[in-house]
Amino acid sequence: MESNAKVKYSRMTPRKARRVVDLIRGKRAGDALLSLRFMPYRGARLIEKVLKTAMSNAEHKNTSVDSEAMIISRAFVDQGSTMKRVEQRSMGRANVIKKRSCHITLVLTEK
Repeated sequence: MESNAKVKYSRMTPRKARRVVDLIRGKRAGDALLSLRFMPYRGARLIEKVLKTAMSNAEHKNTSVDSEAMIISRAFVDQGSTMKRVEQRSMGRANVIKKRSCHITLVLTEK
């Protein structure tokens, strides 16, 4: 059985989110949840919520499944839209600030 969860247009750079997702890919959901709770990265909080959602989706589909024993088979981060902002500089110049967003997808499967 497969269960997935997505979050779209998350206000976090894809590069920073991938750093966390790469650490939990292939782990059991319960172990990944525990390790995410103690990671110092800001992205870990958001990915923890997505993982809890995927576990809840698995329990909703099939009540007899142990969601903590499921394995994170696929976990990836795609780039979302980029908001462009202007930062004023001296002598009439301007810099473009890119505020990036990302789409996070987690897929859990039974072993």
